[in-house]
Amino acid sequence: MNVDIELTDNSNLARRELEAACIRALEKCGLVAEGYAKRLCPVDTGNLRNSITHLVDISELLCRIGTNSEYAAYVELGTGKYYPGGRQTPWVYQDAKGKWHLTYGQRAQPYLKPAVADHVPQYKDIIERELHG
Repeated sequence: MNVDIELTDNSNLARRELEAACIRALEKCGLVAEGYAKRLCPVDTGNLRNSITHLVDISELLCRIGTNSEYAAYVELGTGKYYPGGRQTPWVYQDAKGKWHLTYGQRAQPYLKPAVADHVPQYKDIIERELHG
């Protein structure tokens, strides 16, 4: 008895579908994390909050969340005596109205790290749903 068997290699198609699912999952995670960060971000002028964004890196299959604001790290991590290794002595500065202020620094007001670290189970669920879908 002769039986002809034909095999079809669909591994490339499967790989492309898996990569596409990963990218969709990372994009969804990025949007969710961005929303959490914006809700946690302290607001004065709104510039920092409006600068928060995410970027999916397809080549490394990862998602970055952050901001290009020059003062973002000072808000997230604190300054002066409130930052580990920061300046321990007070300093003065003059505001835009010409008034002088004495400061020891600014306490940290984390908004990026907790937007990611406090929601890991949710991101895991998003990834699992996308990969199983």
